[in-house]
Amino acid sequence: MKKQYLWLLLAELAFIIAGAAGAAFAAESFPHNWQMGFQPAASPVAEEIHRLHNMLMYLVCGIGGFVFVLLLIVIFRFNAKANPKPATFSHNTMIEVIWTVVPVVILIVIAIPSMKLIYFMDRTVEPEMTLKITGYQWYWGYEYPDHDGLTFMSYMIPDDEIDESKGQRRLLSTDTQIVLPIDTNIQILITAADVIHAWAVPAFGIKQDAVPGRLNETWVRITKPGIYYGQCSELCGKDHAYMPIEVKAVTKEEFKRWVRKAKRDFASATGILNQPVQLAQIEDIE
Repeated sequence: MKKQYLWLLLAELAFIIAGAAGAAFAAESFPHNWQMGFQPAASPVAEEIHRLHNMLMYLVCGIGGFVFVLLLIVIFRFNAKANPKPATFSHNTMIEVIWTVVPVVILIVIAIPSMKLIYFMDRTVEPEMTLKITGYQWYWGYEYPDHDGLTFMSYMIPDDEIDESKGQRRLLSTDTQIVLPIDTNIQILITAADVIHAWAVPAFGIKQDAVPGRLNETWVRITKPGIYYGQCSELCGKDHAYMPIEVKAVTKEEFKRWVRKAKRDFASATGILNQPVQLAQIEDIE
């Protein structure tokens, strides 16, 4: 019987150690084999999420370690062999006060930063530009209302068309990248045209539902240039797994050049910008 308890305690200890290691290791801006922990943060929201997560991980590991020690004490000090005659007391007022007050304090310590983060994630006070996102079965539509309504659709690149020499990634790369400027407060409006989707980019700390007939809001301020990936995170039908998100973050100067080129090359006869902006055109700005 004692061996069974020992194996259980060793398994719990291994789980605690693995959890702590997960907080310490970082990944790249896309998933990879044996990844532990979050992708590197590329926005203030993601940085705050990581900070709260790490704080909670240390707290949980501390609680787990404390309980682990208590279990060891119970097993080795209060077993039948060590105590052939059990104690007769049943209450300890001080201990009962402690195990009531301490959990309340822990919950307060968790609740205050959690609520602050929820409000911080909600919206930006002074957005410098807006990106409207619409989820479809099964692709994404993007609109830049501040840039003459520039609009395009973004589809996943099929497996047989993936070109790894261009850095394209299976199930993540799209035929049309979202191009956004860094160091800019970007208001993001999210909706859907058919069923519920969810626009999620881990490096930005964003996961927001796209609901038909409703406009949800969030924001991002990208802190460094690069390519960032995400996927639809709400089960939306048979092609749910084929709705990737690919964001190309560039400097403000590069973004202005891309907008000018997109307006020139993709304006329709009615003046509405609604044609796809292909990767070839985006790469021209580099």
